[in-house]
Amino acid sequence: MSSADVLLAAEAQMHSAGPLLAGRLPELLDNGHPDRAVVTFRDRTVTYRELSGMVSAAAAGLCRLGVRPGERVAVYLDKRIETVAVLFAVSAAGAVLVPVNPVARPRQLAYVVEDCSAAVLVTTPERLAAVDATGAALLSLRHVVVVGGPSRSTRQDVTTWDELCRPGPPRPEPPGPAADEIAAIFYTSGSTGGPKGVVVTHGNLLTGAWSVAGYLEHTAEDVVLAVLPLSFDAGFSQLTTAFAVGAHVVLVNYLLPREVVRLCERHAVTALTCVPPLWWQLAEQAWPPAATCHLRYFASTGGRMPAPVLDRLRAVFPAAAPYLMYGLTEAFRSTYLDPAQVDRRPESIGRAIPGAEVLVVRPDGSPCAPGEPGELVHRGPLVALGYWNDPERTRQRFRPYPPGGELAVWSGDTVYRDAEGYLYFVGRADDMIKTSGYRVSPSEIEDAAYASGLVGEAVAFGVPDDVLGQHIVLAVAGLGGQPCDTDRLAATLRRDLPAYQVPRRLVGLAGLPRSANGKFDRAALSLQVAGGV
Repeated sequence: MSSADVLLAAEAQMHSAGPLLAGRLPELLDNGHPDRAVVTFRDRTVTYRELSGMVSAAAAGLCRLGVRPGERVAVYLDKRIETVAVLFAVSAAGAVLVPVNPVARPRQLAYVVEDCSAAVLVTTPERLAAVDATGAALLSLRHVVVVGGPSRSTRQDVTTWDELCRPGPPRPEPPGPAADEIAAIFYTSGSTGGPKGVVVTHGNLLTGAWSVAGYLEHTAEDVVLAVLPLSFDAGFSQLTTAFAVGAHVVLVNYLLPREVVRLCERHAVTALTCVPPLWWQLAEQAWPPAATCHLRYFASTGGRMPAPVLDRLRAVFPAAAPYLMYGLTEAFRSTYLDPAQVDRRPESIGRAIPGAEVLVVRPDGSPCAPGEPGELVHRGPLVALGYWNDPERTRQRFRPYPPGGELAVWSGDTVYRDAEGYLYFVGRADDMIKTSGYRVSPSEIEDAAYASGLVGEAVAFGVPDDVLGQHIVLAVAGLGGQPCDTDRLAATLRRDLPAYQVPRRLVGLAGLPRSANGKFDRAALSLQVAGGV
Protein backbone atom coordinates (compact mmCIF):
# COMPACT_ATOMS: atom_id res chain seq x y z
CA MET A 1 0.00 0.00 0.00
CA SER A 2 1.45 3.37 -1.02
CA SER A 3 1.42 6.56 1.04
CA ALA A 4 -1.30 7.91 -1.27
CA ASP A 5 -3.39 4.83 -0.51
CA VAL A 6 -2.86 5.49 3.21
CA LEU A 7 -4.17 9.04 2.87
CA LEU A 8 -7.20 7.93 0.85
CA ALA A 9 -8.03 5.25 3.41
CA ALA A 10 -7.56 7.75 6.25
CA GLU A 11 -9.92 10.26 4.64
CA ALA A 12 -12.56 7.58 4.07
CA GLN A 13 -12.45 6.53 7.74
CA MET A 14 -12.09 9.99 9.28
CA HIS A 15 -15.45 10.08 11.02
CA SER A 16 -16.28 6.42 11.56
CA ALA A 17 -14.66 3.31 12.96
CA GLY A 18 -13.19 0.98 10.36
CA PRO A 19 -12.40 -2.75 10.39
CA LEU A 20 -9.42 -4.43 12.00
CA LEU A 21 -6.61 -5.22 9.57
CA ALA A 22 -5.57 -8.87 9.49
CA GLY A 23 -1.90 -9.86 9.46
CA ARG A 24 1.14 -9.93 11.71
CA LEU A 25 3.63 -7.26 12.67
CA PRO A 26 6.55 -8.64 10.58
CA GLU A 27 4.49 -8.05 7.43
CA LEU A 28 5.22 -4.34 7.87
CA LEU A 29 8.81 -5.08 6.84
CA ASP A 30 7.66 -6.47 3.49
CA ASN A 31 6.70 -3.09 2.04
CA GLY A 32 8.43 -3.08 -1.33
CA HIS A 33 11.59 -1.28 -0.13
CA PRO A 34 14.03 -4.16 0.65
CA ASP A 35 17.22 -2.19 0.05
CA ARG A 36 16.29 1.03 1.82
CA ALA A 37 17.72 1.82 5.25
CA VAL A 38 15.29 0.79 7.97
CA VAL A 39 17.10 1.24 11.31
CA THR A 40 20.22 3.10 12.40
CA PHE A 41 21.87 2.88 15.80
CA ARG A 42 25.08 4.81 16.34
CA ASP A 43 27.27 4.01 13.32
CA ARG A 44 25.40 0.93 12.15
CA THR A 45 22.54 0.89 9.64
CA VAL A 46 20.61 -2.10 8.31
CA THR A 47 18.23 -2.39 5.37
CA TYR A 48 14.72 -3.79 5.36
CA ARG A 49 16.08 -6.97 3.77
CA GLU A 50 18.75 -7.36 6.47
CA LEU A 51 16.30 -6.67 9.30
CA SER A 52 13.84 -9.21 7.88
CA GLY A 53 16.65 -11.78 7.90
CA MET A 54 17.46 -10.99 11.54
CA VAL A 55 13.79 -11.30 12.48
CA SER A 56 13.48 -14.70 10.77
CA ALA A 57 16.66 -16.01 12.39
CA ALA A 58 15.64 -14.85 15.87
CA ALA A 59 12.12 -16.24 15.42
CA ALA A 60 13.55 -19.64 14.43
CA GLY A 61 15.79 -19.50 17.51
CA LEU A 62 12.82 -18.79 19.79
CA CYS A 63 11.01 -21.77 18.30
CA ARG A 64 14.07 -23.98 18.94
CA LEU A 65 13.95 -22.86 22.56
CA GLY A 66 10.46 -24.30 22.68
CA VAL A 67 8.48 -21.05 22.67
CA ARG A 68 4.89 -21.93 21.85
CA PRO A 69 2.25 -19.77 20.17
CA GLY A 70 0.66 -17.45 22.71
CA GLU A 71 3.48 -17.68 25.27
CA ARG A 72 4.85 -14.39 26.56
CA VAL A 73 8.36 -13.15 25.79
CA ALA A 74 9.58 -10.19 27.89
CA VAL A 75 12.06 -7.86 26.21
CA TYR A 76 14.10 -5.82 28.70
CA LEU A 77 16.59 -4.03 26.45
CA ASP A 78 17.81 -0.56 25.66
CA LYS A 79 17.42 0.60 22.07
CA ARG A 80 19.66 -1.13 19.58
CA ILE A 81 19.13 -2.91 16.27
CA GLU A 82 18.83 -6.31 17.97
CA THR A 83 16.01 -4.87 20.10
CA VAL A 84 13.97 -4.00 17.02
CA ALA A 85 14.69 -7.43 15.53
CA VAL A 86 13.53 -9.35 18.60
CA LEU A 87 10.40 -7.20 19.05
CA PHE A 88 9.24 -8.37 15.63
CA ALA A 89 10.70 -11.89 15.96
CA VAL A 90 8.44 -12.61 18.92
CA SER A 91 5.46 -11.99 16.65
CA ALA A 92 6.99 -14.04 13.82
CA ALA A 93 7.30 -16.97 16.25
CA GLY A 94 3.61 -16.69 17.14
CA ALA A 95 4.35 -15.56 20.70
CA VAL A 96 3.16 -12.49 22.64
CA LEU A 97 5.53 -9.54 23.04
CA VAL A 98 5.92 -7.94 26.48
CA PRO A 99 8.23 -4.89 26.16
CA VAL A 100 9.67 -3.69 29.48
CA ASN A 101 11.10 -0.20 29.86
CA PRO A 102 14.91 -0.49 30.06
CA VAL A 103 15.03 1.97 32.96
CA ALA A 104 12.67 -0.20 35.03
CA ARG A 105 14.18 -1.56 38.24
CA PRO A 106 14.60 -5.32 38.71
CA ARG A 107 11.69 -5.35 41.15
CA GLN A 108 9.45 -3.83 38.46
CA LEU A 109 10.69 -6.34 35.89
CA ALA A 110 9.94 -9.18 38.31
CA TYR A 111 6.38 -7.90 38.74
CA VAL A 112 5.80 -7.91 34.96
CA VAL A 113 7.40 -11.32 34.40
CA GLU A 114 5.39 -12.89 37.21
CA ASP A 115 2.14 -11.15 36.28
CA CYS A 116 2.16 -12.38 32.66
CA SER A 117 4.04 -15.66 33.36
CA ALA A 118 6.68 -14.87 30.73
CA ALA A 119 8.47 -17.95 29.37
CA VAL A 120 11.51 -16.11 27.97
CA LEU A 121 13.36 -12.97 28.97
CA VAL A 122 15.57 -11.10 26.47
CA THR A 123 17.96 -8.67 28.17
CA THR A 124 21.58 -7.57 28.52
CA PRO A 125 24.23 -9.21 30.72
CA GLU A 126 24.29 -6.14 32.96
CA ARG A 127 20.54 -6.09 33.49
CA LEU A 128 20.48 -9.83 34.12
CA ALA A 129 23.21 -9.43 36.75
CA ALA A 130 21.13 -6.74 38.46
CA VAL A 131 18.10 -9.03 38.45
CA ASP A 132 20.15 -11.93 39.83
CA ALA A 133 21.44 -9.68 42.61
CA THR A 134 17.89 -9.17 43.89
CA GLY A 135 17.39 -12.92 44.29
CA ALA A 136 14.19 -12.76 42.25
CA ALA A 137 13.27 -16.30 41.27
CA LEU A 138 11.25 -15.46 38.12
CA LEU A 139 9.82 -18.95 38.27
CA SER A 140 7.91 -18.77 35.00
CA LEU A 141 11.06 -18.27 32.91
CA ARG A 142 12.40 -21.26 31.00
CA HIS A 143 15.07 -19.35 29.09
CA VAL A 144 16.99 -16.06 29.17
CA VAL A 145 18.55 -14.60 26.02
CA VAL A 146 21.36 -12.08 26.54
CA VAL A 147 22.24 -9.43 23.98
CA GLY A 148 25.52 -7.53 23.89
CA GLY A 149 28.07 -9.95 25.32
CA PRO A 150 28.53 -13.13 27.33
CA SER A 151 26.45 -13.73 30.41
CA ARG A 152 28.03 -13.61 33.86
CA SER A 153 24.97 -15.25 35.39
CA THR A 154 25.06 -18.61 37.11
CA ARG A 155 21.69 -19.49 35.57
CA GLN A 156 21.72 -22.65 33.47
CA ASP A 157 19.08 -21.47 31.00
CA VAL A 158 21.00 -18.60 29.36
CA THR A 159 21.44 -18.32 25.59
CA THR A 160 23.42 -15.61 23.81
CA TRP A 161 21.99 -13.63 20.92
CA ASP A 162 24.47 -15.20 18.50
CA GLU A 163 23.43 -18.68 19.64
CA LEU A 164 19.77 -17.77 19.25
CA CYS A 165 20.30 -16.58 15.67
CA ARG A 166 22.67 -19.31 14.48
CA PRO A 167 21.72 -21.01 11.20
CA GLY A 168 19.37 -23.91 11.65
CA PRO A 169 16.07 -25.35 10.53
CA PRO A 170 13.59 -22.71 9.42
CA ARG A 171 10.95 -21.75 11.93
CA PRO A 172 7.53 -23.33 11.57
CA GLU A 173 4.96 -21.00 10.11
CA PRO A 174 2.70 -19.55 12.82
CA PRO A 175 -1.06 -19.99 12.55
CA GLY A 176 -2.88 -17.95 9.93
CA PRO A 177 -3.15 -14.24 10.69
CA ALA A 178 -6.15 -13.37 12.82
CA ALA A 179 -6.92 -9.72 13.47
CA ASP A 180 -7.99 -10.45 17.05
CA GLU A 181 -4.97 -12.59 17.98
CA ILE A 182 -2.94 -11.21 20.91
CA ALA A 183 0.23 -9.48 19.71
CA ALA A 184 1.58 -7.67 22.78
CA ILE A 185 1.01 -6.63 26.38
CA PHE A 186 1.96 -3.04 27.21
CA TYR A 187 2.30 -2.38 30.92
CA THR A 188 1.19 1.03 32.08
CA SER A 189 0.95 2.58 35.55
CA GLY A 190 -2.40 2.43 37.29
CA SER A 191 -3.91 4.82 39.80
CA THR A 192 -4.05 1.94 42.30
CA GLY A 193 -2.16 -1.33 42.63
CA GLY A 194 0.62 -2.49 40.34
CA PRO A 195 1.00 -1.72 36.63
CA LYS A 196 -1.76 -2.83 34.29
CA GLY A 197 -0.96 -5.03 31.30
CA VAL A 198 -2.93 -3.73 28.32
CA VAL A 199 -3.58 -6.60 25.89
CA VAL A 200 -3.43 -5.50 22.23
CA THR A 201 -3.99 -7.50 19.07
CA HIS A 202 -2.19 -7.62 15.75
CA GLY A 203 -5.24 -5.90 14.31
CA ASN A 204 -4.96 -3.08 16.86
CA LEU A 205 -1.31 -2.48 16.00
CA LEU A 206 -1.60 -2.78 12.22
CA THR A 207 -4.74 -0.67 11.99
CA GLY A 208 -3.18 1.94 14.25
CA ALA A 209 0.04 1.97 12.24
CA TRP A 210 -1.75 2.74 8.98
CA SER A 211 -4.05 5.27 10.62
CA VAL A 212 -1.24 7.31 12.20
CA ALA A 213 1.03 6.96 9.17
CA GLY A 214 -1.85 8.35 7.14
CA TYR A 215 -2.54 11.55 9.06
CA LEU A 216 1.19 12.19 9.67
CA GLU A 217 1.66 11.71 5.90
CA HIS A 218 4.58 9.34 6.34
CA THR A 219 6.47 8.33 3.19
CA ALA A 220 9.56 6.26 2.41
CA GLU A 221 11.55 9.51 2.42
CA ASP A 222 10.96 10.16 6.11
CA VAL A 223 13.64 9.82 8.78
CA VAL A 224 12.08 9.28 12.20
CA LEU A 225 14.13 9.91 15.36
CA ALA A 226 12.87 7.39 17.94
CA VAL A 227 13.33 9.18 21.27
CA LEU A 228 10.44 7.65 23.21
CA PRO A 229 10.89 4.25 24.90
CA LEU A 230 9.90 1.34 22.66
CA SER A 231 8.03 -0.11 25.66
CA PHE A 232 5.71 2.92 25.50
CA ASP A 233 2.87 2.38 23.03
CA ALA A 234 3.59 5.74 21.37
CA GLY A 235 7.29 4.84 21.14
CA PHE A 236 6.53 1.44 19.64
CA SER A 237 4.24 3.08 17.09
CA GLN A 238 7.19 5.10 15.78
CA LEU A 239 8.50 1.78 14.45
CA THR A 240 5.22 0.51 13.03
CA THR A 241 4.17 3.77 11.37
CA ALA A 242 7.61 4.14 9.77
CA PHE A 243 7.94 0.53 8.63
CA ALA A 244 4.47 0.58 7.06
CA VAL A 245 5.69 2.98 4.35
CA GLY A 246 9.40 2.09 4.13
CA ALA A 247 10.72 5.01 6.21
CA HIS A 248 14.02 5.08 8.15
CA VAL A 249 14.15 5.03 11.98
CA VAL A 250 17.12 6.36 13.94
CA LEU A 251 17.34 4.96 17.48
CA VAL A 252 18.56 7.00 20.42
CA ASN A 253 18.76 6.08 24.08
CA TYR A 254 17.91 9.52 25.38
CA LEU A 255 20.64 11.06 27.53
CA LEU A 256 20.82 14.83 27.02
CA PRO A 257 18.67 17.22 25.00
CA ARG A 258 21.67 18.34 22.94
CA GLU A 259 22.10 14.74 21.72
CA VAL A 260 18.67 14.99 20.09
CA VAL A 261 19.75 18.20 18.37
CA ARG A 262 22.96 16.57 17.15
CA LEU A 263 21.18 13.54 15.75
CA CYS A 264 18.58 15.67 13.97
CA GLU A 265 21.43 17.44 12.20
CA ARG A 266 23.49 14.32 11.49
CA HIS A 267 20.64 12.25 10.04
CA ALA A 268 18.51 15.00 8.46
CA VAL A 269 15.58 13.98 10.66
CA THR A 270 12.13 14.78 9.26
CA ALA A 271 9.87 13.50 12.06
CA LEU A 272 10.15 13.93 15.83
CA THR A 273 7.62 12.92 18.53
CA CYS A 274 8.16 13.60 22.25
CA VAL A 275 6.22 14.06 25.49
CA PRO A 276 5.70 17.62 26.80
CA PRO A 277 8.39 17.57 29.54
CA LEU A 278 11.00 16.61 26.95
CA TRP A 279 9.72 19.21 24.51
CA TRP A 280 10.29 21.89 27.14
CA GLN A 281 13.93 20.81 27.48
CA LEU A 282 14.38 20.71 23.71
CA ALA A 283 12.79 24.12 23.30
CA GLU A 284 15.56 25.61 25.45
CA GLN A 285 18.34 24.19 23.26
CA ALA A 286 20.25 26.08 20.59
CA TRP A 287 19.09 24.59 17.29
CA PRO A 288 21.36 25.32 14.32
CA PRO A 289 19.59 25.61 10.94
CA ALA A 290 21.16 22.33 9.81
CA ALA A 291 19.29 20.54 12.61
CA THR A 292 15.88 22.02 11.79
CA CYS A 293 15.80 22.50 8.02
CA HIS A 294 14.69 18.94 7.22
CA LEU A 295 12.08 18.60 9.97
CA ARG A 296 8.66 18.08 8.36
CA TYR A 297 6.66 17.74 11.58
CA PHE A 298 6.99 17.67 15.33
CA ALA A 299 4.39 15.89 17.45
CA SER A 300 3.49 15.80 21.13
CA THR A 301 1.78 12.98 23.01
CA GLY A 302 1.42 11.80 26.60
CA GLY A 303 0.01 15.01 28.06
CA ARG A 304 -1.03 18.57 27.40
CA MET A 305 1.45 20.79 25.57
CA PRO A 306 1.81 24.13 27.42
CA ALA A 307 1.15 27.06 25.11
CA PRO A 308 4.52 28.78 25.80
CA VAL A 309 6.34 25.58 24.84
CA LEU A 310 4.34 25.24 21.64
CA ASP A 311 5.03 28.86 20.73
CA ARG A 312 8.75 28.38 21.29
CA LEU A 313 8.85 25.19 19.21
CA ARG A 314 7.02 26.81 16.34
CA ALA A 315 9.63 29.55 16.35
CA VAL A 316 12.46 26.98 16.42
CA PHE A 317 10.88 24.83 13.69
CA PRO A 318 9.12 27.38 11.47
CA ALA A 319 8.75 25.00 8.49
CA ALA A 320 7.51 22.01 10.53
CA ALA A 321 3.86 21.13 11.07
CA PRO A 322 2.87 20.78 14.76
CA TYR A 323 0.73 17.75 15.65
CA LEU A 324 -0.89 17.73 19.08
CA MET A 325 -2.08 14.24 19.93
CA TYR A 326 -4.06 12.53 22.66
CA GLY A 327 -4.03 8.81 23.23
CA LEU A 328 -4.78 5.96 25.58
CA THR A 329 -2.65 2.86 25.93
CA GLU A 330 -6.00 1.05 25.99
CA ALA A 331 -6.83 2.35 22.49
CA PHE A 332 -3.46 3.17 20.87
CA ARG A 333 -4.38 6.77 19.99
CA SER A 334 -7.65 8.64 20.00
CA THR A 335 -7.34 12.16 18.61
CA TYR A 336 -5.04 14.58 16.87
CA LEU A 337 -5.29 18.28 16.03
CA ASP A 338 -4.79 19.08 12.36
CA PRO A 339 -1.84 21.50 12.12
CA ALA A 340 -4.05 23.84 10.09
CA GLN A 341 -6.21 24.28 13.21
CA VAL A 342 -3.44 25.04 15.71
CA ASP A 343 -3.72 28.83 15.41
CA ARG A 344 -7.52 28.74 15.67
CA ARG A 345 -7.75 26.27 18.58
CA PRO A 346 -4.35 25.77 20.24
CA GLU A 347 -5.99 24.34 23.37
CA SER A 348 -7.83 21.57 21.48
CA ILE A 349 -6.81 17.90 21.37
CA GLY A 350 -8.46 17.73 17.96
CA ARG A 351 -10.83 15.13 16.56
CA ALA A 352 -10.81 11.35 16.20
CA ILE A 353 -7.94 9.83 14.26
CA PRO A 354 -8.82 7.88 11.09
CA GLY A 355 -10.53 4.62 11.97
CA ALA A 356 -11.56 5.65 15.49
CA GLU A 357 -14.82 6.91 16.96
CA VAL A 358 -14.61 9.23 19.96
CA LEU A 359 -17.67 10.26 21.97
CA VAL A 360 -18.33 12.54 24.96
CA VAL A 361 -20.94 11.11 27.33
CA ARG A 362 -22.64 11.81 30.63
CA PRO A 363 -22.48 9.38 33.57
CA ASP A 364 -25.73 7.78 32.37
CA GLY A 365 -24.20 7.19 28.92
CA SER A 366 -26.22 9.84 27.09
CA PRO A 367 -24.25 12.10 24.70
CA CYS A 368 -23.14 15.49 25.96
CA ALA A 369 -24.18 18.71 24.26
CA PRO A 370 -21.51 20.97 22.74
CA GLY A 371 -19.62 22.71 25.51
CA GLU A 372 -20.80 20.24 28.16
CA PRO A 373 -18.00 18.32 29.94
CA GLY A 374 -18.25 14.55 29.93
CA GLU A 375 -16.21 11.37 29.81
CA LEU A 376 -14.27 10.56 26.63
CA VAL A 377 -15.30 7.15 25.28
CA HIS A 378 -13.36 5.56 22.44
CA ARG A 379 -14.68 2.71 20.30
CA GLY A 380 -13.59 1.05 17.09
CA PRO A 381 -10.78 -1.24 15.89
CA LEU A 382 -8.08 0.34 18.07
CA VAL A 383 -9.72 -0.66 21.37
CA ALA A 384 -7.60 -3.24 23.20
CA LEU A 385 -8.92 -6.53 24.56
CA GLY A 386 -8.57 -5.48 28.21
CA TYR A 387 -6.08 -5.88 31.06
CA TRP A 388 -4.05 -9.06 31.40
CA ASN A 389 -5.08 -11.24 34.32
CA ASP A 390 -7.35 -8.50 35.71
CA PRO A 391 -11.01 -9.10 34.87
CA GLU A 392 -12.29 -6.62 37.46
CA ARG A 393 -10.38 -3.62 36.11
CA THR A 394 -11.21 -4.78 32.59
CA ARG A 395 -14.93 -4.69 33.39
CA GLN A 396 -14.57 -1.21 34.85
CA ARG A 397 -12.76 0.32 31.88
CA PHE A 398 -13.90 -1.76 28.88
CA ARG A 399 -17.69 -1.61 28.56
CA PRO A 400 -20.12 -1.66 25.64
CA TYR A 401 -21.35 1.62 24.24
CA PRO A 402 -24.24 1.94 23.93
CA PRO A 403 -25.32 -0.78 26.38
CA GLY A 404 -25.42 -4.00 24.45
CA GLY A 405 -23.43 -2.45 21.61
CA GLU A 406 -19.79 -2.37 20.56
CA LEU A 407 -17.06 -2.70 23.19
CA ALA A 408 -15.52 0.67 24.04
CA VAL A 409 -12.87 2.00 26.39
CA TRP A 410 -14.12 4.49 28.97
CA SER A 411 -11.11 6.74 29.45
CA GLY A 412 -11.84 8.34 32.81
CA ASP A 413 -10.81 11.63 31.20
CA THR A 414 -13.11 14.63 31.19
CA VAL A 415 -13.37 16.53 27.89
CA TYR A 416 -15.87 18.67 26.03
CA ARG A 417 -16.65 19.12 22.36
CA ASP A 418 -17.22 22.44 20.64
CA ALA A 419 -19.91 23.11 18.05
CA GLU A 420 -17.58 22.03 15.22
CA GLY A 421 -16.68 18.73 16.85
CA TYR A 422 -13.23 19.63 18.22
CA LEU A 423 -12.39 18.19 21.64
CA TYR A 424 -10.83 19.95 24.63
CA PHE A 425 -9.19 18.18 27.57
CA VAL A 426 -10.42 19.16 31.03
CA GLY A 427 -8.70 16.64 33.29
CA ARG A 428 -8.41 13.05 34.43
CA ALA A 429 -11.00 11.77 36.82
CA ASP A 430 -8.31 10.61 39.25
CA ASP A 431 -6.26 13.83 38.92
CA MET A 432 -9.13 16.28 39.39
CA ILE A 433 -8.85 18.38 42.55
CA LYS A 434 -11.99 18.88 44.66
CA THR A 435 -11.52 22.01 46.77
CA SER A 436 -14.01 24.33 48.46
CA GLY A 437 -16.82 22.59 46.60
CA TYR A 438 -15.19 23.20 43.22
CA ARG A 439 -13.70 20.66 40.79
CA VAL A 440 -10.37 22.04 39.58
CA SER A 441 -8.33 20.68 36.70
CA PRO A 442 -4.58 20.62 37.48
CA SER A 443 -3.91 21.81 33.93
CA GLU A 444 -5.63 25.14 34.63
CA ILE A 445 -3.13 25.90 37.40
CA GLU A 446 -0.17 24.50 35.46
CA ASP A 447 -1.03 26.61 32.42
CA ALA A 448 -1.11 29.74 34.58
CA ALA A 449 2.30 28.86 36.00
CA TYR A 450 3.78 28.30 32.54
CA ALA A 451 2.24 31.55 31.27
CA SER A 452 4.09 33.45 34.01
CA GLY A 453 7.39 32.71 32.26
CA LEU A 454 8.93 31.82 35.62
CA VAL A 455 8.86 28.01 35.47
CA GLY A 456 10.23 25.28 33.26
CA GLU A 457 8.16 22.48 34.79
CA ALA A 458 4.94 22.54 36.78
CA VAL A 459 2.61 19.93 38.30
CA ALA A 460 -0.45 20.71 40.43
CA PHE A 461 -2.23 18.20 42.64
CA GLY A 462 -4.54 18.01 45.61
CA VAL A 463 -3.64 17.18 49.20
CA PRO A 464 -6.31 16.02 51.70
CA ASP A 465 -7.68 18.88 53.81
CA ASP A 466 -10.20 18.55 56.63
CA VAL A 467 -11.81 21.90 55.80
CA LEU A 468 -11.55 22.22 52.02
CA GLY A 469 -11.67 18.58 51.03
CA GLN A 470 -8.34 19.11 49.27
CA HIS A 471 -6.01 22.03 49.08
CA ILE A 472 -3.84 22.69 46.05
CA VAL A 473 -0.08 22.20 45.93
CA LEU A 474 2.00 23.30 42.94
CA ALA A 475 5.47 21.79 42.44
CA VAL A 476 7.72 23.73 40.07
CA ALA A 477 11.22 23.78 38.64
CA GLY A 478 12.82 26.94 37.29
CA LEU A 479 14.04 27.76 33.82
CA GLY A 480 17.47 26.78 32.55
CA GLY A 481 18.48 25.00 35.74
CA GLN A 482 17.90 28.13 37.86
CA PRO A 483 15.72 28.06 41.00
CA CYS A 484 12.20 29.33 40.58
CA ASP A 485 11.30 32.59 42.32
CA THR A 486 8.34 31.11 44.15
CA ASP A 487 7.42 34.39 45.88
CA ARG A 488 7.08 36.13 42.55
CA LEU A 489 5.21 33.16 41.09
CA ALA A 490 2.79 33.15 44.04
CA ALA A 491 2.02 36.83 43.47
CA THR A 492 1.44 36.16 39.76
CA LEU A 493 -0.91 33.26 40.43
CA ARG A 494 -2.88 35.29 43.00
CA ARG A 495 -3.28 37.86 40.28
CA ASP A 496 -4.23 35.49 37.47
CA LEU A 497 -6.34 32.79 39.15
CA PRO A 498 -9.60 32.85 41.12
CA ALA A 499 -9.06 32.48 44.84
CA TYR A 500 -10.17 28.85 44.99
CA GLN A 501 -7.57 27.89 42.35
CA VAL A 502 -4.58 29.59 43.97
CA PRO A 503 -2.20 26.96 45.40
CA ARG A 504 -1.87 27.03 49.14
CA ARG A 505 1.69 25.85 48.80
CA LEU A 506 4.43 26.20 46.18
CA VAL A 507 7.23 23.64 46.24
CA GLY A 508 10.39 24.57 44.36
CA LEU A 509 12.50 21.63 43.16
CA ALA A 510 15.58 21.25 40.99
CA GLY A 511 13.56 18.97 38.70
CA LEU A 512 10.25 17.14 38.86
CA PRO A 513 10.24 13.32 38.95
CA ARG A 514 9.13 11.49 35.81
CA SER A 515 7.75 8.07 35.15
CA ALA A 516 9.60 5.53 33.00
CA ASN A 517 7.79 6.91 29.93
CA GLY A 518 8.94 10.47 30.58
CA LYS A 519 5.67 11.83 31.96
CA PHE A 520 5.52 13.76 35.21
CA ASP A 521 5.05 11.36 38.12
CA ARG A 522 2.22 12.93 40.14
CA ALA A 523 2.16 10.05 42.62
CA ALA A 524 5.85 10.46 43.43
CA LEU A 525 5.41 14.20 43.88
CA SER A 526 2.51 13.67 46.27
CA LEU A 527 4.66 11.33 48.36
CA GLN A 528 7.50 13.86 48.42
CA VAL A 529 5.20 16.59 49.63
CA ALA A 530 3.66 14.31 52.25
CA GLY A 531 7.21 13.57 53.40
CA GLY A 532 7.84 17.24 54.02
CA VAL A 533 9.74 18.41 50.95
